Amino acid sequence: MQRFFSAFPSEWPGAGLMVLRLALTVALVADAIAGLPGPAWSHGIPAVAEILTAALMVIGLWTPLTAVIACLLQLALLMTADRPIEPLLLRAAMCLSLAMIGPGAWSIDARLFGRKRVEIKHPRDE
Repeated sequence: MQRFFSAFPSEWPGAGLMVLRLALTVALVADAIAGLPGPAWSHGIPAVAEILTAALMVIGLWTPLTAVIACLLQLALLMTADRPIEPLLLRAAMCLSLAMIGPGAWSIDARLFGRKRVEIKHPRDE
């Protein structure tokens, strides 16, 4: 799983990735809430998918996969929806960036798949 992530940066870069995840989550949820009223297929299913991907993204679980799914969802909405394209393109670019960079140190992915410190003890030290 380590090869899916470039690194799990902490401190300022990790904080920047957390801010990116939070901003993207807020944008996805706001778009989903705006798209909820309407027929199930044209608005409801993409809205539920946006909320699910946003929930996984905010906690940082399976971030590369979740971000790619969210990017494809935004591009699908771009092709089918009759709304301004700029916010959809911006969210798709943010998702793609997050998929390529990784979730950062403050995520569940970092706890599950991050670098571990292994201490090897000599047998006579025990």
